[in-house]
Amino acid sequence: MKLILLGAPGAGKGTQAEVICKHLSIPAISTGNIIRAALKAQTEMGLKAKEFIESGKLVPDDVVIGIIEERLREDDCNNGFILDGFPRTVPQAQALDQMGFEIDRVIDIEVSDEKIVQRMSGRRVCPGCGASYHLDYKPPKQAGICNVCGEALIRRRDDAPETVLERLKVYHSQTEPLIDYYRAKGKLRVVEGQEDIADTTALTLKALEDRA
Repeated sequence: MKLILLGAPGAGKGTQAEVICKHLSIPAISTGNIIRAALKAQTEMGLKAKEFIESGKLVPDDVVIGIIEERLREDDCNNGFILDGFPRTVPQAQALDQMGFEIDRVIDIEVSDEKIVQRMSGRRVCPGCGASYHLDYKPPKQAGICNVCGEALIRRRDDAPETVLERLKVYHSQTEPLIDYYRAKGKLRVVEGQEDIADTTALTLKALEDRA
């Protein structure tokens, strides 16, 4: 099965991608992870993407599309895949169609902007060991201190409310039109994001089977 996960930043697509990956034994392909790998390796595409990522802008289509197509043609994608973070625009979706990959299902995980800002602005990470926390859902035992190594926790710049709101603005203007694009193709299924991740997961797995 070839799947696409849609949803605003912070809607929990990554968690659902991991669940589906195990459920269907197909690779979960995150555009962000692929681009970060290119950045680390200092590849030509990685260097092109760097200035856009650091300024909070979307990576240009020609760079993203090239990275994605190369990945989807690897052997582990022969039985299907899950795309998380691509396509982000209608032109990218059209480019994916032109690659010859027939998408079976598109799942849109919907969470309100207000809830997303709350989720993301409450995140804290440890700069030492990389452990992650949330002020409301997964607080450290001692306020501001990592349970694992004792270092002071930080909030990433990407999780600051003003940055989250800007990312949401970009999502609504550039990515949200994909909902209508895939609805017109009869491939879209909408999942209402729940407070409990397990509840969202149950709805997501049900959407995989829903033929209506």
